[in-house]
Amino acid sequence: MNRTTLEQGRRCQWFCFPVWHHGRGRLGRHRGANEDVLKQIDGYLAQAGSSKTKLVCANIWLSTIANAPGMNKVWESWIGRENTPARATVESQLATPAILVEIMVQATLS
Repeated sequence: MNRTTLEQGRRCQWFCFPVWHHGRGRLGRHRGANEDVLKQIDGYLAQAGSSKTKLVCANIWLSTIANAPGMNKVWESWIGRENTPARATVESQLATPAILVEIMVQATLS
C-alpha cells in the first residue's frame, strides 16, 4: 500500500486496500495462505493507525469455494466474536492459479 492511499483514507476517515497472497504455509497450503494474508492485513492496519477491531466490511475471494470452511476457521480465529464486520466470501478465478485467496477490507481510522 502506498502512502497516497493512506493519506486519502485519512482525509475521508475510511481506507480500503486489497491484499492477495500466493498459497504457501507450513500448516497446509490454503490455511497458510489465509493466515499470511491476515497477517499482512494486521500490518497494513497498524501502519495506517487502525486495527482489525475497526473493520467495517471484508470481501474474500477464494480460488475454490471448497476452501471456504477452512477459511472460515482461520477468519473466525483471527477476527474474534466481538468485532465481526460485514463479510462476503465468493469463489473467483483469481489473477493466477498460484493465488488462492484475495481479501479486501475497509476500516475506520478513528
